[in-house]
Amino acid sequence: ATHGFLVMTFDFRGWGESQDEPRYLEDPARKTADINAAVDFLVQQPEVDPARVGGLGICASSGYMSDAALANDNMKALALVAPWLHDAEIVEAAYGGSESVAALIASGEQAGSSGEPVYLEAASLENENAVMFGAPYYTETDRGLIAEYDNKFNAASWKPWLTFDAIKTANSLRKPTLLVHSDAAAIPEGAKKYQALMGDIAESIWMDDVTQFDFYDKPEVVAASADAVAQHFTKHFL
Repeated sequence: ATHGFLVMTFDFRGWGESQDEPRYLEDPARKTADINAAVDFLVQQPEVDPARVGGLGICASSGYMSDAALANDNMKALALVAPWLHDAEIVEAAYGGSESVAALIASGEQAGSSGEPVYLEAASLENENAVMFGAPYYTETDRGLIAEYDNKFNAASWKPWLTFDAIKTANSLRKPTLLVHSDAAAIPEGAKKYQALMGDIAESIWMDDVTQFDFYDKPEVVAASADAVAQHFTKHFL
């Protein structure tokens, strides 16, 4: 916004202040549909130039945003910051191997078929059964653990999340794309795979010694990332 762009953010269905059930469901297809609905709404607003609309994805939303960009003609360019982009190989490496992934998917299917939603604690320093046990940021009151954060994860999320391939979009996406990442952040190999598949239509900026959570709230990292994204959109909206 400080670079002169009109910016719209929103809470996905079932998250934050958005309504609808189920709550706290990490479903890539559902979230991608929400992004497409948001873009379709945005281009109808009188203050918006529908020929110059871009999508900015952060972390896991990078995969959803890229899927939306592939399907939505209203989105002309794409920027992904600290992108969590996984495929089956990366999922197995990140979640303890094929047997562990299969067990999580089975538990998610069981939770999804139960009469009532099964909520897990998302992040904790004490609960070893939390989805992100011992994780920084989400357990820090001066960072992610704000009053508005419900700190819940719907166990039915496991199958849609773990079977989602966020990288395959790169095979077909022909829109100018910027990736901003760091080897010290989460799964950099996913961003590198994505860049390689996209070829010259994608550009990458790699920052030194920047963690995943630094991209969320470290002022100088956020500013540098935002500057890069603004330059990318300005270049391709001219």
